[in-house]
Amino acid sequence: MTYRVCFVCTGNICRSPMAESVFRARVEDADLDGLVEVESAGTGGWHEGDAADPRTVAVLREAGYGTAHTARQFQPSWFARLDLVIALDTGHLKALRRLAPTRRDEDKVRLLRSYDPAAGDDLDVPDPYYGGMDGFEECLEMVETASEGLLATVREQLGGRAA
Repeated sequence: MTYRVCFVCTGNICRSPMAESVFRARVEDADLDGLVEVESAGTGGWHEGDAADPRTVAVLREAGYGTAHTARQFQPSWFARLDLVIALDTGHLKALRRLAPTRRDEDKVRLLRSYDPAAGDDLDVPDPYYGGMDGFEECLEMVETASEGLLATVREQLGGRAA
């Protein structure tokens, strides 16, 4: 049975495609790519059909990650097929929980940095869109660090399904 994870930010051109690319690489490195599907979306549809922001592409490419991406808007009906919906900041978390059709679906929504034990109380991945390259690099560092904890959680969930 496939485990499905969707990363969500505002427009699906900066943070969530970055998280999707990094986590997909983690899944492949762990030989789980046949068991885990990774995708991303935005809370809004402003950039639907667009590629990722060129700065996101540059940072991902520099770090050796894939860069193929087409932006899309998150749909409430997706909750039925998703196991985890990963919000990149608390604004996304609240918006996604409001969209959730059921309490069970609400419980699927988590903040990415909640999987990083060193994150402390600041669980938001800041939006790098209006800044320079350093913001995108910082975003990548946060995403990479949190992806390790997320992968451990997904492994546990997969183990529970096999039992």
